[in-house]
Amino acid sequence: MPHSSHTQQKKTLEAAASYSPRLCNEDLAPTRDQNWSWYNIFSFWMSDVHSMGGYVVAASFFTLGLASWQVLLCLLVGICIVQLCANLVAKPSQMAGVPYAVICRQAFGVFGANIPAVIRGLIAFAWYGIQTYLAANALMLVLLKFWPSLASLTSSSFLGLSTLGWLCFATMWLLQAMVFWHGMNAIKRFIDIAGPAVYVVMLALAGWIVYKTGLDGISFTLASKSLSAGEQTWQMITATALVVSYFSGPLLNFGDFSRYGKSMGEIRRGNRWGLPFNFLLFSVVTVVIVSGTQSLFGKMITDPIETVSRVGNDLAVAIGLLTMITATIGINIVANFVSPAFDFSNCAPQKISFRTGGMIAAVGSILLTPWNLFNSPELIHYTLDVLGAFIGPLFGILIADFYLIKRGRVSVDDLFDDTPKGKYWYRNGFNPKAIAALLPSVGLGLIISFIPALHEVANFSWFIGVFLGATLYRWLARDEREAQATAAFHSGAVAQKE
Repeated sequence: MPHSSHTQQKKTLEAAASYSPRLCNEDLAPTRDQNWSWYNIFSFWMSDVHSMGGYVVAASFFTLGLASWQVLLCLLVGICIVQLCANLVAKPSQMAGVPYAVICRQAFGVFGANIPAVIRGLIAFAWYGIQTYLAANALMLVLLKFWPSLASLTSSSFLGLSTLGWLCFATMWLLQAMVFWHGMNAIKRFIDIAGPAVYVVMLALAGWIVYKTGLDGISFTLASKSLSAGEQTWQMITATALVVSYFSGPLLNFGDFSRYGKSMGEIRRGNRWGLPFNFLLFSVVTVVIVSGTQSLFGKMITDPIETVSRVGNDLAVAIGLLTMITATIGINIVANFVSPAFDFSNCAPQKISFRTGGMIAAVGSILLTPWNLFNSPELIHYTLDVLGAFIGPLFGILIADFYLIKRGRVSVDDLFDDTPKGKYWYRNGFNPKAIAALLPSVGLGLIISFIPALHEVANFSWFIGVFLGATLYRWLARDEREAQATAAFHSGAVAQKE
């Protein structure tokens, strides 16, 4: 018999009260509210994939000069790697019922976990502002299409953004904050609707494109160049790596959502439908639309907002654009809002709640003036590349620690124990071995990112980071692994429940 939400909240509060206040609050404590089904996980991935960025990325794979079957093979292999990684990283958080920032304490120490938490929070923080700006731009297109007189509000600017731009940005900012403010249940309900809604619009748009151009106007090869056999092989390997890299951010903190899963069986099923099936279908529908624009409008349009705006029916345009805006809100909340909310809360649990952490990110996204960042590709490239160099090594260290060192076990009580007797106290709350594995792995990632001669290798920086981080940590923590093999966990250890 499932617990009522009141009973679940009471038990969470009781658990939080028994742990160190320096490490715990109601939001970080092990949740008893593990009620997410496979469909909720499926919807999470739909919200992550069904975005303007996802649309452009999916279309770009068909411009590499590869045959359609080669592209689909790359997408399938890449997304299956993502699925495997999602299943691996989901398990410890689902077992313990805690978010990514807390599970990091197992590898980095109860205080050292703030290092990976803040890194992931800053990456999400930057992307949150940029995605909000893109959604605001889409809203501005809708307003100008139906009320052209509003163009007068675009003549003046403040901090690089017009008056209408500020109004649209503020509107999107408030809409996202309203969803977030009502907690994870509201977020779950929102993404359950947002992901499928995008499919309705995209399938309708694809149908309209096919109706206008006929099947002869659709091509699954958008490239204007042909490649040699060697070049094709390299492009296929690169495309596969890019698929994984695209999902690397949400993968790292997938535990923020898997903690709510009913079981690992439900999570695996949701990942199976939400990743291989959903991503391939989305990519095929995307290329139908993009290739059709070439025949219909005389040029290939990779911006879904522009494509929708060219539909003749005003009502259809309004519905389509508003749905795209909803999709952007969806990915922004699941990929860029929830993460810093938990991550910043982890730094000072008694002062920063989940809501407060999220609002820090929201307010910071305004101070960041993301429109200026977005309009300076070089600046955004260097900023996010520096932060992104941490993602692969962090993932590798976390996976190596849980599966190779801790042997698939987690002691929940010790995640909230800030005394020297705690299992994850290590040295003053920090694990020197994890930090020692992280630094050189990140250093190599930065070298790869900033040396032009290594540009071709940069596409594989996530894989290199994962391998190096995991290998170094596995070697540095070899003594602990041997100890784990002979010592049983105390009664606080939890076993996996399917």
